[in-house]
Amino acid sequence: PFDHGAVRSLVEQVRAVRAAAAVIFTSFHQSPLPMALALRMAGIPRIAAISEDYPGSLLDVRHQLTDDVPEAERNLSLARAAGYPLPAGDAGRLAVISPGPDPELVTGRYVVVHARASVPSRAPSAGRVAAMVAALARAGHQVAVTGSAGEAPVVTAICEQAGAAGVVDLGGRTSLRTLAAVLAAADVVVAPNTGAAHLAAAVGTPVVSLFAPVVPPARWAPYGVPYRLLGRQDAACAGTRARVCPVRGHPCLDTIGPDEVVAAVAELTDLAGEERRGGAEAGRAVPAEVSG
Repeated sequence: PFDHGAVRSLVEQVRAVRAAAAVIFTSFHQSPLPMALALRMAGIPRIAAISEDYPGSLLDVRHQLTDDVPEAERNLSLARAAGYPLPAGDAGRLAVISPGPDPELVTGRYVVVHARASVPSRAPSAGRVAAMVAALARAGHQVAVTGSAGEAPVVTAICEQAGAAGVVDLGGRTSLRTLAAVLAAADVVVAPNTGAAHLAAAVGTPVVSLFAPVVPPARWAPYGVPYRLLGRQDAACAGTRARVCPVRGHPCLDTIGPDEVVAAVAELTDLAGEERRGGAEAGRAVPAEVSG
């Protein structure tokens, strides 16, 4: 909710910094102009942002980008337009400088299944995730199921419902740093369109993306790593940005077959093995394959 006091506090904090310039990063559907107004009030002399709307005097650099590109590339293009290109040797990939030491929460080779998402419309039902976990275990994978502390009871229920050997319950047992280490050591990560998928991409692990089309995959699919996109991208919720599924039965994600997930994991595992052997360019993005 809008709070006058919060805005006044922000303006004063920014004014105290005495910054020479500001670059406002937004998602493709967000306007930078309210923030630009607050920054003008704070005395920032040069402000850059991507804006479809005419900004008047609120922006000094009005960058426009109409292409349907990944959000990372969209915002990097803004940085360049504002006069801040990438330094030499930086390819613009997501990166975690150090994911931390081996957490020793799970050993050997394994696949991570991240069970939930903070936006309910973007995750399959718990029962569908349990079926995916069970199918991966039957295929011979050790499976580590991750989730936040608040999601721990659901993660435990998923592991119990899967009822398979070789399933490790990590719900609520990882800090952000530890989660990065768990994802970095995995063969493949299976995750909805949520932070864990992007963290997996940042540590260079291939992703099977269980992608609800409420936002466009061209912008929000895992960036810079091999991935496979599963989920009905023609579902009625496409493009709605809905936080709660508006369609009975959650067809975009709950129609994903467990065997599809097993096949996608196998393909990405094989591809990762080829890359380790030098058979492909490391870190290249793999075109999405849409199920259903």
